[in-house]
Amino acid sequence: MALRRGLSGAALQRNRPSRSRLPLAVVISLSLLAPLIFFVGRGIYTIDHTDVTSSSSKQDVDWRERLALQHIKSLLSKEVIDIITATTDDLGPFSLDYFRKSNLSASWKVVGLGTSVENNTSSLEPNQMGPAVKQERPGGKQDKYSGGDHSQFIDSPAKLVRRQLREKRRDKRAADLVRQDDEATVKLENAAIERSKSVDSAVLGKYSIWRKENDNENTDSTVRLMRDQMIMARVYASIAKMKNKLDLQQELLARLKESQRSLGEASADSDLHHSAPEKIKAMGQVLSKAKEQLYDCKLVTGKLRAMLQSADEQVRSLKKQSTFLSQLAAKTIPNGIHCLSMRLTIEYYLLPPEKRRFPRSENLENPNLYHYALFSDNVLAASVVVNSTILNAKEPEKHVFHLVTDKLNFGAMNMWFLLNPPGKATIHVENVDEFKWLNSSYCPVLRQLESAAMKAFYFNQGHPSTLSSGSSNLKYRNPKYLSMLNHLRFYLPEVYPKLDKILFLDDDIVVQKDLTGLWSVNLHGKVNGAVETCGESFHRFDKYLNFSNPHIARNFDPNACGWAYGMNIFDLKEWTRRDITGIYHKWQNMNEDRTLWKLGTLPPGLITFYKLTHPIEKSWHVLGLGYNPSIDKSDIENAAVIHYNGNMKPWLELAMTKYRSYWTKYIKYDHPYLRSCNLSE
Repeated sequence: MALRRGLSGAALQRNRPSRSRLPLAVVISLSLLAPLIFFVGRGIYTIDHTDVTSSSSKQDVDWRERLALQHIKSLLSKEVIDIITATTDDLGPFSLDYFRKSNLSASWKVVGLGTSVENNTSSLEPNQMGPAVKQERPGGKQDKYSGGDHSQFIDSPAKLVRRQLREKRRDKRAADLVRQDDEATVKLENAAIERSKSVDSAVLGKYSIWRKENDNENTDSTVRLMRDQMIMARVYASIAKMKNKLDLQQELLARLKESQRSLGEASADSDLHHSAPEKIKAMGQVLSKAKEQLYDCKLVTGKLRAMLQSADEQVRSLKKQSTFLSQLAAKTIPNGIHCLSMRLTIEYYLLPPEKRRFPRSENLENPNLYHYALFSDNVLAASVVVNSTILNAKEPEKHVFHLVTDKLNFGAMNMWFLLNPPGKATIHVENVDEFKWLNSSYCPVLRQLESAAMKAFYFNQGHPSTLSSGSSNLKYRNPKYLSMLNHLRFYLPEVYPKLDKILFLDDDIVVQKDLTGLWSVNLHGKVNGAVETCGESFHRFDKYLNFSNPHIARNFDPNACGWAYGMNIFDLKEWTRRDITGIYHKWQNMNEDRTLWKLGTLPPGLITFYKLTHPIEKSWHVLGLGYNPSIDKSDIENAAVIHYNGNMKPWLELAMTKYRSYWTKYIKYDHPYLRSCNLSE
């Protein structure tokens, strides 16, 4: 009945024109939310009127109240909010404008109890973001509104400080997490960039001939694109022929010829003909057409594999030819040096006998001087060794050079040093063919060279008719392995019986410092002082000797360290006492069938001086300038002797340019004989 009367009363109220016409839902909502509205409005009103003139009054709103306001706005419709606004204009900041300006629902997001609150600083003013702080009055008095029903919204100063500290810690942790995320993102991006760079440089799995790679700005990218197109053109031409599509095959071959002419010998984009872009575009169109008609993964893979195998065979053949040609170049004498030798020989034999003698011949057998042994048939190379040694010597007058050459170059070697004497130093030139004691009955090498088997080995090995087939045999026919000048190093006491010590030098070395310190090196009873070369595994005994032979395996350690010929200090007295030449003869006789080692003088040297070699400081002798392009410049400049061992001798055109200047600076190219033979730097 009460409900009926209420409804009837409501109907009567609607019929009265002077009364408010509120919808039933609005009345019910207001009746339910009236306590909450009154409570919140009273709190805001109380706080707002605490200090009307204070600029910080808006900061006294407790965060719980703002949360309540947020929920109120989310619960009420716009119509209800308009009614509340009309009836609560006297509540100050609790108005619709306050809701609209503060945008609380969009600015504050409460995840849950104890979680962080995200603040949208772009929509809230600083005084709207602070917590509801109840300030203490001067003198310690509390606000007059702090008691009563509002005490539950007021925090003590201690709680307020703790809350502020918690909020600061949350902000700091959030900032740290954001920074860590940024750092991790940057690291991932950098790693991705590095990986992309490595892929770009290798062009693996990314480079496509069907489109231009704009992100790979290599200087030869266009050249490589053209080469890739040509490869695919060959593949599709072969498949087109197989499938009897002759028109497409002819079109592919025509484009292939055009690309070949446009590419030419270019190795970089700058070398390409100006028509290259047009050829690339035309070839790309034909390849796209061929791909649509002919592409078969199995067929294309098979063709590419066959092309790869063919290219591999060509590479091996070219390597053999390169080896053959390098060996051929290494054993030949340039025309200029041959011309120099011939002109000097003619001039020498035109001299009267009394003018063919060198001064200071009394120093040749003086053991108190510094003696050098140099065996060479190259006049220009020998002159560099002597000149560089004298120019870097502190006391040139104490140095004596013993040169031995063959009959062909004997006159030229004498004439050169008669025309260009080495200052105050002593020099003497001998002919190896005049050593009567060096004969086949005494020397195993000479005896072996006279045998039919050895002649066949050196001169008739396989009778190669092509470059590639002869590449592995040419080195056996190098004259240095047949010349006694190369084997004379094993007979030093016989050649110089009056000397105690001698420094042996190859003719492909350059001296850069004074070498007199080598005569004072203590060899500790050893015969040979040399620089070891076993810094790498392939420079040990098993590199040079056949350890499958029982004589080698029984007497030597395969991991024993090798050493370098080219600059060696020999104790000739200890040599004679230990009969080093007899040891050499023993092993040379055993190697008549070439089963212990193949060729050269280093393997028999390693055997002969096994456990009789004293290692000296590496800076005395730096090797590899005739084959190794990666020697450190500081090692070269700090070395006492640099050695052009290998095929790229400094007097040959195939010499490495960056090393050649160390040799040429000891040659006077303005010499009349050098100019007449067109020898230039």
